Amino acid sequence: MPLYMTQFSYTSEAWASLLKNPEDRFALLERLVEEMGGRLISAYYCFGEYDGVLIYEHSDNTTAMAGVLAAIAPGHVKATKTTVLFAIEDALEAIGEASELTYRGPEQ
Repeated sequence: MPLYMTQFSYTSEAWASLLKNPEDRFALLERLVEEMGGRLISAYYCFGEYDGVLIYEHSDNTTAMAGVLAAIAPGHVKATKTTVLFAIEDALEAIGEASELTYRGPEQ
């Protein structure tokens, strides 16, 4: 199954709610991913532009997008960024295919 990384940032209201009532949000996300036929591999809070990151598997891009939309629909997330991840084997296969292709750049 394809791998995805979603980075997210909470709203200040979401952080205020979590400070009043700490809750394992990742357990809820894991249930959502599993209900959709996927698997949550890892989840972390972090410093920086985003508040957290999720690594998970889903069957396809449409299902991954549906999961992200369901997770942000309540309005407690202010930003997300989802990236498709490639296993080394898949990347090497793509590199091999690309090495046989040509594409002319501008003014060449």
